[in-house]
Amino acid sequence: MTRALGAGLGFKPEFAEDALAARDPGLWFEVHPENYLVAGGPRLALLEALRATHPLSLHGVSASLGGAAPLDADHLRRLAALVDRVEPALVSEHLAWSRAGAAYAPDLLPVPRTTEALRHLVANVSRLQDALRRPVAIENPSHYLPLDHGWGEVDFLHELVRRSGCGLLVDVNNVFVSANNLGLDAAAWVDAIDGDAVMEIHVAGHRADADPSTGLLIDSHDAPVAAPVWALLERLTARIGPRPTLLERDGHLPTFAELIAERGHAQSVLAAARPLALEVSA
Repeated sequence: MTRALGAGLGFKPEFAEDALAARDPGLWFEVHPENYLVAGGPRLALLEALRATHPLSLHGVSASLGGAAPLDADHLRRLAALVDRVEPALVSEHLAWSRAGAAYAPDLLPVPRTTEALRHLVANVSRLQDALRRPVAIENPSHYLPLDHGWGEVDFLHELVRRSGCGLLVDVNNVFVSANNLGLDAAAWVDAIDGDAVMEIHVAGHRADADPSTGLLIDSHDAPVAAPVWALLERLTARIGPRPTLLERDGHLPTFAELIAERGHAQSVLAAARPLALEVSA
């Protein structure tokens, strides 16, 4: 038996009872694997209970694919063990770095898009995929300041896909935030991305910077999805067809019922696009 992945939600333990009971068509849940890299205990038992009722996605936040340091071998080993255990429908990571030597920054730091950085990313993404024995979707980051890039972002992502065999996780909120912050065209970005490479899509809320003089938008995940971000999702899926689409909400959490209602908006967008949704074994 297979189940189509429609619109998903980020799993929050405080909503565990509601999540386990939910039976909305196409619903799936995303977790950060770093919270579950353990051999046993109640946290892992909860994840396995969720996996018994819904497809899962593992969305990593600490691989530091763009960092100068080698990938952490112990982290790869534990991540591979979790993948084998819960058999997620999707695995993804960020195009970012967070480690330098023994120092770790709890943030997703930007990677200059140079040919040297591309070669390094290809090697790290390939190592990650070899360890997990599956393709991984790489997420486009949010940008807050201009860097001396040698490549345009879409071309850089396409070349990363071509050289490593990875897929893409297109976060359309990140596209919108970055376009605002750097004076780019968000619609042109989503029109240019190769639909065949897109494995997953994210939508989320953002907020204006606390200092209004900056004009920056912050990828905060603490507000409802804004109308222009919904419009980008509609534009992208109308062209490439539906993909598993996650509604991210990490702060100022509403009730589970409100999250399910907003998730329903994403589901309706996918339903309006031509049927290419991913199916996974139940």
